[in-house]
Amino acid sequence: MLHDLTHPITDGMMVYPGDPTVSIRPGLTLDRDGVVVERVQMGSHTGTHIDAPAHTILGGRTMAEVTLDELVGDALILRVPTAQPNQPYTWGDLVVPGGIPDVVPAIVIIDTGWARHFGQQAALQHPHLDAATAAELWRRGMRLLAVDTLSPDATGAPTASFPVHEIVLGGDGLIVENIRGLTDLPARVRVGFFPLNLQGDGAPVRAVAFT
Repeated sequence: MLHDLTHPITDGMMVYPGDPTVSIRPGLTLDRDGVVVERVQMGSHTGTHIDAPAHTILGGRTMAEVTLDELVGDALILRVPTAQPNQPYTWGDLVVPGGIPDVVPAIVIIDTGWARHFGQQAALQHPHLDAATAAELWRRGMRLLAVDTLSPDATGAPTASFPVHEIVLGGDGLIVENIRGLTDLPARVRVGFFPLNLQGDGAPVRAVAFT
């Protein structure tokens, strides 16, 4: 069974503060042109999307250098039932049956439950991952971090304050933001993140879980 973990891209949808807005307008119409074509304007980090290292790391890999093999595989979902607005969650807040293994899959997904707030003011006050916890997950084998929030770091923090991005993207890993639909998935699940074939610092993805 396939589970869509992707927020739909819609005109005027929520974006990270300061990012380009999303505009979807008629480009061609049936009555005038004989076909319907939409004119779409948006940033590379719109909706459910992937960050390549080049997003925050000078000289980091771009999406042109990210392989599909890195984006498909077995994942571990860690739940944060105690997530609070604007607060960090740490190692002790991460819940998974049997505890976090000494070696984690390359893909780690964090479910804070905050996807339900996407598009609302509350989405901006999302919980964020403690940097030391991100570093420990990296040490245990994580190479792609996926979160159900606007960012694994605090939104609205000072411009230079992206410690989780520095750990993951600085290690040549990848980050997927704004996933949804995690509630009914098992802790171990196969997933795929399929980006538009853009060549820059990131791209919208179609995120899918296979059960």
